[in-house]
Amino acid sequence: MALKIRLRQQGRANHQTYRLVVADVRSPRDGKYVEMLGWYDPSLAENNAVVDAERANYWISQGAEFTDQAKAVIKKVAPEIINQWQEKRNQMQVTRAKKRRGVKA
Repeated sequence: MALKIRLRQQGRANHQTYRLVVADVRSPRDGKYVEMLGWYDPSLAENNAVVDAERANYWISQGAEFTDQAKAVIKKVAPEIINQWQEKRNQMQVTRAKKRRGVKA
């Protein structure tokens, strides 16, 4: 089961709010999700998003990927999550490159 961290649309017409959720890629945008990680309200000027960093890190470690919009929201609220994720990806790329070259770690 492939998982994505994405935004789920909520609210009424002309006043949408969003939930940051972990969902299966096959489920619809506003459909069933596995876990809610936070929320985002674009109509608020300040404090317009909340993210549970601990749970987000857990799901990333389990293989969940970000959508572009969710990544942008998390980058504003909790940039340390994105930094850890990028560091981990870079480390994996270095390891793969070493394996291709035949260098042992």
